[in-house]
Amino acid sequence: MEASAGLVAGSHNRNELVVIRRDGESAPKPLEQQSGQICQICGDDVGLTVDGELFVACNECAFPICRTCYEYERREGSQVCPQCKTRFRRLKGCARVEGDEEEDDVDDLENEFNFEAGRGARRGTQAAAAAAEAMLQSHLSYGRTTSDSLSDLPPHDLHPMPQIPLLTNGQMVDDIPPEQHALVPSFMGGGGKRIHPLPYSDPAIPVQPRSMDPSKDLAAYGYGSVAWKERMESWKQKQEKLQMMKNENGGKEWDNDGDGPDLPLMDEARQPLSRKLPISSSQINPYRMIIIIRLVVLGFFFHYRIMHPVNDAYALWLVSVICEIWFGLSWILDQFPKWLPIDRETYLDRLSLRYEKEGQPSQLSPIDIFVSTVDPLKEPPLVTANTVLSILAVDYPVDKVSCYVSDDGAAMLTFETLSETSEFARKWVPFCKKFNIEPRAPEFYFAQKIDYLKDKVLPSFVRERRAMKREYEEFKVRINALVAKAQKVPEEGWTMQDGTPWPGNNVRDHPGMIQVFLGQSGGHDTDGNELPRLVYVSREKRPGFNHHKKAGAMNALVRVSAVLTNAPYLLNLDCDHYINNSRALRESMCFMMDPLVGKRVCYVQFPQRFDGIDRNDRYANRNTVFFDINMKGLDGIQGPIYVGTGCVFRRQALYGFDAPKIKKPPTRTCNCLPKWCCCGCCCSSRNKKKKKSNKLKSSDTKKRNQKHVPALESIEEGVEGSESKSLTLMSEEKLEKKFGQSPVFVASTLLEDGGTLKSASPASLLKEAIHVISCGYEDKTEWGKEVGWIYGSVTEDILTGFKMHCHGWRSIYCIPARAAFKGSAPINLSDRLHQVLRWALGSIEIFLSRHCPLWYGYGGGLKWLERLSYIGATVYPWTSIPLLAYCTLPAVCLLTGKFITPELSNIASLWFLSLFICIFATSILEMRWSGVGIDEWWRNEQFWVIGGVSAHLFAVFQGLLKVLAGVDTNFTVTSKGGDDDEFSELYAFKWTTLLIPPTTLLIINLIGVVAGISNAINNGYESWGPLFGKLFFAFWVIVHLYPFLKGLLGRQNRTPTIIIVWSILLASIFSLLWVRIDPFLAKSNGPVLEECGLDCN
Repeated sequence: MEASAGLVAGSHNRNELVVIRRDGESAPKPLEQQSGQICQICGDDVGLTVDGELFVACNECAFPICRTCYEYERREGSQVCPQCKTRFRRLKGCARVEGDEEEDDVDDLENEFNFEAGRGARRGTQAAAAAAEAMLQSHLSYGRTTSDSLSDLPPHDLHPMPQIPLLTNGQMVDDIPPEQHALVPSFMGGGGKRIHPLPYSDPAIPVQPRSMDPSKDLAAYGYGSVAWKERMESWKQKQEKLQMMKNENGGKEWDNDGDGPDLPLMDEARQPLSRKLPISSSQINPYRMIIIIRLVVLGFFFHYRIMHPVNDAYALWLVSVICEIWFGLSWILDQFPKWLPIDRETYLDRLSLRYEKEGQPSQLSPIDIFVSTVDPLKEPPLVTANTVLSILAVDYPVDKVSCYVSDDGAAMLTFETLSETSEFARKWVPFCKKFNIEPRAPEFYFAQKIDYLKDKVLPSFVRERRAMKREYEEFKVRINALVAKAQKVPEEGWTMQDGTPWPGNNVRDHPGMIQVFLGQSGGHDTDGNELPRLVYVSREKRPGFNHHKKAGAMNALVRVSAVLTNAPYLLNLDCDHYINNSRALRESMCFMMDPLVGKRVCYVQFPQRFDGIDRNDRYANRNTVFFDINMKGLDGIQGPIYVGTGCVFRRQALYGFDAPKIKKPPTRTCNCLPKWCCCGCCCSSRNKKKKKSNKLKSSDTKKRNQKHVPALESIEEGVEGSESKSLTLMSEEKLEKKFGQSPVFVASTLLEDGGTLKSASPASLLKEAIHVISCGYEDKTEWGKEVGWIYGSVTEDILTGFKMHCHGWRSIYCIPARAAFKGSAPINLSDRLHQVLRWALGSIEIFLSRHCPLWYGYGGGLKWLERLSYIGATVYPWTSIPLLAYCTLPAVCLLTGKFITPELSNIASLWFLSLFICIFATSILEMRWSGVGIDEWWRNEQFWVIGGVSAHLFAVFQGLLKVLAGVDTNFTVTSKGGDDDEFSELYAFKWTTLLIPPTTLLIINLIGVVAGISNAINNGYESWGPLFGKLFFAFWVIVHLYPFLKGLLGRQNRTPTIIIVWSILLASIFSLLWVRIDPFLAKSNGPVLEECGLDCN
């Protein structure tokens, strides 16, 4: 895949393929050869020792430091290596400092290991290192051959490695990963130095393993018995003791000289890459108790409300009871999925120890990163450029990262922006990696109001930072010039630099386009280092085809990436979400590549964090209650829902495959049953054995099929063979019906670990990539139905995650200490309501489709608490109808003098008071275990009412029109950038019909409050008691709508006249229903007259 190939545009259906090269293209820059090493502190050459060898200050990590800095650090500094924090040992010819008395008197590092002098010593050191590396591989390979690792060693340096076979002749049983096998091979290195904690009496004598029958219970061999448990407990205590001793030693590694304790070298690399952190019992147990108490109190409350109607206000009472019952059901759907909240912790050092061994290529899995954009005038190109730059500078092996940018608007502005970005990345990426800066999006890095010199030790940093800031400002000027030029489209359309018309001039009718800006042969930075791949993709669009908006664009990226790079994992980001934590990809790999839990994980979801939000977060843009409370609760069940961005997927899960099944361990045999039970036991055991044998056969068949996957390369070459077809997991016809008629893509779907076809040339791959983004490729396939992003809703994210969970997969919620991704949110009220409207409309579409969680996915792998969360996520817009009615009731009660409850007795008051206490206690305990602040919780409660009576209400009617009447309503792309003023967009106001319902509610409740108080003043002291309940009810509505009122007034009271006119009109119509025309006149019923029996005349 060459970056100099130019823009490839074409249509598979029309048999067109054009290559347009850019002017001024140069050949790829060769890698610069560097000689020697540079000191990472002062920048000088490291230099040589008196023996003519390279000076090495730290024997643990070989961090490049010159002798001058080494002596200064030992004499004046902390005396530890800046990289591994290991104390510097005194080298030959160096002055002794305080602390050297604890070391041996031998200054020569070669003599310290008792090796032969001269060449033999160096050869012995290399042999020992190679032996340790071979041992490391043997631990991770478990019985697989290590001849490649040992072939370079002299025959007399190592004893023969004992071959310890696995329990079943090298085949795995019950899907046990290699690192969980009971028997681990070990051997002794040359020179007699012990490099493994397992002791052998004689290293020359190979260990003879016991033959074990896998069908028998492990207890028969001692595993699982009391003795085995005691051994495990003693081993755990020993490990804890070693860790404590290591911590007391100041974090210094133990000297493996035989006198100190044996710290296993492989323990850290073999430990899990992540772990769960349950919420402490002191926080979660009271929370659960309050939930149960609240549920009981709610039952008694509803019993009282239903059994005590208000006869003189029956309609108001009935409406209020129906609304309250709906609110109770919504609370249950929202509350119980938060029953098992958890936190998680990752271990990036263990990930590096396991998959990044020194001197070997990185074994981390490749990742394809998707960035989607539509309209560059609404999604500023500079924002997209910063997102791409943060991806290219990520802390991950460059040959494992590929960035695909989907331009669904076929805008030449986006294309030119990426061209400029690829050139600027050649300077920006080495700067980021050299000084390890965060974040690696230049706009947000240079805008930080912090001490940028903190933790920076290189004296050249200030100079290079100034130069880079100047380069970035020039880059911004070039991007701004492109944006200004794109404001006016020429009549003849856009033309490229060589005079060729831009293929995407017609947005609705254009061929597919692919441009590889940075690739294997054309992507090197200014230092000569390779850069990650950067690919521009714009799928083909023709009239008469349904392109399925963002979901269709994401599926096109899935197919293009599978043809060009085929990484086993995918990360999708919105164009305004940049990578804020350069190690975020490693965080996700701690779950995906964990051999214990990774195989069943379909995606790792990160929380959304935002920049540029006002300090008070008036419209709850941060949404911390959802991301820090609800999502943590779901992570303890089956995993969080997919929220559309900041998510790392397993490619196989996107292809619609089921999650791997967990096989239960064999049941223990019972020898104490009577004889008459033997027949039944034997029969059942025979049936189980048959089932197990069938499963083993199917798994063996699957393994053979995976071994013969390379045979599918013949499909691409047009070779027909019935034998190769029979070796695939399903027939070629079924594969084409499911994935489409691209042989290269179909072959890539069978490669579980990723990788491209070796026999295909870059030109043929680009041609096939044009094929898979053609507009008719998905016809008569399962794309959008069972494969990829699922169609049928504008919120394709929820639907896609729901389908994966129905297939038995689980997801992971990862919250790093430093936010992984950050984006921009629409802080303007109108844009915020339109965003919420789109989300709610998608939920209504899912609710009215066949994928509704109420009736879809039974019999699969979806857990019932997870189903409750999905039901709540699709039902919540319907709450707008009872919420609107409930917010209207206070005004009605104040205007009519009626109320929704009868006069309360002492017991009834107890239930009301208990319910309010439980509501507040639940919220306080949630904030306690989640860390969410009370201000964030209150903003969320306020916007729940604001969005419920506006955006959610309109979404219900739009969804019904779309599903029942076929009237489609297009959602508006929210603006991603503002003016130069930091919060200028907060006060900008735009006309939208969404503002009418909440404005009307505010006005009628304010009128009701005035009418109620005036009525109480005129009617005397007795009328104030019933008024307090009505006023509390009305103030509850007004306080929740207060942020909306502030946004409505704006900074200078510039509320649109149309909103005021409509709201006053609706409030006036409603007020005419008020039976009391003039409340300021006191009502005089007069004295009660009775007949006294006297004739007054």
